[in-house]
Amino acid sequence: MERGEFKVTMIKQEVVAAALPLQEHWLPLSNLDLLLPPVDVGVFFCYKNEQSMSFWSMVGVLRKAMAQALVTFYAFSGEVVQNSVGEPEILCNNRGVDFFEAFADVELKGLNLYDPDESIEGKLVPKKKHGVLAVQATELKCGGMVVACSFDHRIADAYSTNMFLVSWAEMAQSKSLSLLPTFRRSLLNPRRPGHIDPSLNDMYVPITALPPPKNDTDVDQDHLISRIYYVTAEQLDNLQALASSNGFKRTKLESFCAFLWKMVANSDTKIGCAKKLCKMGIVVDGRTRLSERGNYRSHQASHMAAYFGNVLSIPFGVEKVEDLVEKSLNWVAEEVHDFLKCAVTKEHFLGLIDWVEAHRPVPALAKIYSSGSEEGPAFVVSSGQRFPVSEVDFGWGLPVFGSYHFPWGGNAGYVMPMPSPARKGDWIVYMHIFKGQLELIEKEAAHVFRPLTFDYLSQI
Repeated sequence: MERGEFKVTMIKQEVVAAALPLQEHWLPLSNLDLLLPPVDVGVFFCYKNEQSMSFWSMVGVLRKAMAQALVTFYAFSGEVVQNSVGEPEILCNNRGVDFFEAFADVELKGLNLYDPDESIEGKLVPKKKHGVLAVQATELKCGGMVVACSFDHRIADAYSTNMFLVSWAEMAQSKSLSLLPTFRRSLLNPRRPGHIDPSLNDMYVPITALPPPKNDTDVDQDHLISRIYYVTAEQLDNLQALASSNGFKRTKLESFCAFLWKMVANSDTKIGCAKKLCKMGIVVDGRTRLSERGNYRSHQASHMAAYFGNVLSIPFGVEKVEDLVEKSLNWVAEEVHDFLKCAVTKEHFLGLIDWVEAHRPVPALAKIYSSGSEEGPAFVVSSGQRFPVSEVDFGWGLPVFGSYHFPWGGNAGYVMPMPSPARKGDWIVYMHIFKGQLELIEKEAAHVFRPLTFDYLSQI
């Protein structure tokens, strides 16, 4: 207990299905869904329980509201099965969501959120064994609560899950849903004939073309770990000023990514590594791009804001370690801006849909997911600025804290910046990267990446 360890006792497990009967049917995955490997994403929210409600009454509210929300978000109540050609599909059979109730022998302020591997992984975020979504509500010793979910990334991206989380909270407070999801896969149909830009072959790869995994026996090998930091608004403004030049103002995300790219490269400057390549990808949401006015499906553009599924692409840049280390932040930010340019267009996403169609039924994935290790460091930044930490109120107050938790299993690292609930303009940054990289970042950039503490969150 002195090291921050605590015991979690499972109290009850049940299955929560949609409140209304649903006709069983099949829902195919879109071409963009098919680019995701079978990985689960975790998300969790910490509550103080300012209403002094009993845990049982709070759980009752969560269960009832979930049953109502699943009527509309029925894909989360189904199962993923393979079709006749081996591709995943959703069987919408209202199988339901595994719902766990637990007790953790720790107070909210005693949770070591800086180290989610110790406090969250395997304890507060459930392991999903069946279905598409699993939920765990955990009572804390202080009367607070952690509400956590694990969901199949092939079925939903963060945007879609955020929609569900907000709707679940709205149902809990007997509000009408602010956004009704659409599952119209025709919004992402390939073109006939398709048009594929050759650059997509540099970004995506059929899994049959991947080299076999290496069998590493080195027990001392560096490994991926998770940490959570906060970055102040002042530091973000400073990075943005340093990353902007010649009249070009870079976004905060571009500036942050450029700084992080330099730091990760700097962790790999030992003898012989300077000539190595360092890759950084940035997740781009295609909804606004596919909603752009034009001749192509303009009548369907308004539906993209409510589209449930994956509408993502992961463009990435590749630079020599020595260039990233030695050159200025504004030079690196310009490289970030340049590789993003190709993917923030409608044509890029239409071409990506066509690219998947041309390779089906062979599965494919983003090249950067399987990058990293020997060929040089690699990581992906996913923009979580829409993370609804200020909207997921089930009736006992806003969360003190919330975060995604995604130790995704690739060779590349994963970083998710999100808005801070404690101070306007600050960011919370979840990082799942190599231990050696984090150690250097904490040494060289402690002024930017500050370990998350409850002292910081108590500003709320």
